[in-house]
Amino acid sequence: MVEQESRERLRELVVEAALPHVAFDGWTMAALRAGAGTAGLDESEAAVLFPRGPMEAIEVHMALADRHMVEEVSALDPPPAGAAATIRAALRARLERNAPHREAIRRAAARLVLPHNAPLALRSLYRTVDAVWLLADDRSTDFSYYTKRATLAGLYTTVLQVWLNDRSEDLEATWAFLDRRLEDVARIGKARARLQRCGARLPRFRAFSPRFR
Repeated sequence: MVEQESRERLRELVVEAALPHVAFDGWTMAALRAGAGTAGLDESEAAVLFPRGPMEAIEVHMALADRHMVEEVSALDPPPAGAAATIRAALRARLERNAPHREAIRRAAARLVLPHNAPLALRSLYRTVDAVWLLADDRSTDFSYYTKRATLAGLYTTVLQVWLNDRSEDLEATWAFLDRRLEDVARIGKARARLQRCGARLPRFRAFSPRFR
């Protein structure tokens, strides 16, 4: 177990050290070898740590981003009040931390949209949105468990695209867009709740027709 944890930490160190190289060389073994050298390892260790190649390194980077996001939001005092505030804090923490590496993330996104990388893209996206909802103390077990994660997946994906192309000062355009999207989601949620309450009060058609009894 200790050996596995040590190996995983080495993988994270190499990926973090490789990010500046990825901005120029892309997610390649050359960038990972340079990262290994920067991290104080022999460059040949890159092939040992990432036997499945650069896509494995992308997966490590996304998992590391999830962990940092959870750690930063969990350390906030006072904690965010409510689900919307928690989502906002989590996505801001994630994107602000990765702001110096937007080009590396842009290159990762370009690879993840390829059809053969879809399983990794979906798995990583689900892990991210699930982590955010757990931070928001979501304990739903019904169908809303899935709808909440699907909604947040769509929100995060659109915010990420804005962030990748944001040239505004201090990423103000991204944060304004995030706030608008959160307001939209809140309005949709309230409208859905009202419809559900109205539907519960409506008489069932089958009660008036023997054909449907």
